[in-house]
Amino acid sequence: MEAEKEQEIELQGGDSALRPTSWDEYVGQEKIKRNVRLIVEAAKQRGEVCDHLLFYGQAGLGKTTLAYLIGREAGVHVRSTTGPSLERVGDVAAILSNIESHEILFIDEIHRINKAAEEVFYPALESRKLHLVVGKGPGAKTLSIDLPPFTVIGATTKANMLSSPLRSRFGAMFRLDYYALSDIEAILRRSAGILGVGIREEGVSFLARASRFTPRTANRLLRRARDFAQVHGDGEITKDAALETLRMLEIDDLGLEEMDRTLLRVIIEKFHGGPVGLGALAAALSEEAGTIEDVYEPYLLSLGLLNRTSMGRVATKEAYAYLGFEAPKSLV
Repeated sequence: MEAEKEQEIELQGGDSALRPTSWDEYVGQEKIKRNVRLIVEAAKQRGEVCDHLLFYGQAGLGKTTLAYLIGREAGVHVRSTTGPSLERVGDVAAILSNIESHEILFIDEIHRINKAAEEVFYPALESRKLHLVVGKGPGAKTLSIDLPPFTVIGATTKANMLSSPLRSRFGAMFRLDYYALSDIEAILRRSAGILGVGIREEGVSFLARASRFTPRTANRLLRRARDFAQVHGDGEITKDAALETLRMLEIDDLGLEEMDRTLLRVIIEKFHGGPVGLGALAAALSEEAGTIEDVYEPYLLSLGLLNRTSMGRVATKEAYAYLGFEAPKSLV
């Protein structure tokens, strides 16, 4: 009971109130849900902890939510940390030596764990052993500590940046993809009910189409539409309220924001449609290369507005049409 209270405290703030609390409430990702539920249920029947799991995919698709759902279904506490916070061997040793039996350790951005600290996880994940080196030089000794049964759930947006030794120690890996439009609409209806805000079907439709097929974005737009409807209307999110909200946020029907459009426009106007290298594109936009690669490109690629080739980024004929430019003959 105490573990459940601690877990509730951890989930407070941000999107916590909108997080699903059961598998039935978790909309979308049906194949992943079936596989994960099977793993969790089988482990419960055997009285064991479930295998270590790795979830990867773009930000906002529900990786954290899945981790906490697994904790709820297994009836265990979820201890949460992030890869960047595990910089030293001592950081990993501290968190592992304090882990309780059957707990889940959720590590967000697991690809960003320091490589030296990462090596401490290898025996911990494989044989539940914590190996520590005490002292330095010829007098150094290795101390081995037995760990209780526990599960590590990792989440990352860059599975390719995980080292092979770490990746191989997970019992299952699952890739979360963008959601179907109907799933986003269902998520919006559920979230509106939790927030206690009325929303018409046209409002649901317009917000869903601009949500980049991502639940986190959908919930963010819903809260902004709620604000607009509260201040400028009667509190109900109508078609007009949804459209005005999107206009104020400079988001179009495809869910593209001003930076998305600027990125495409720069490739077309300044680099003649490409190919252009990531470094040159980042310099032209005054933006970090990692931000372009992680935040903007995935959705543009999914819409078919951008291609990523060995020579660099290339705008597609659909991008030309979208921005109102005449596509070169080579693309027609």
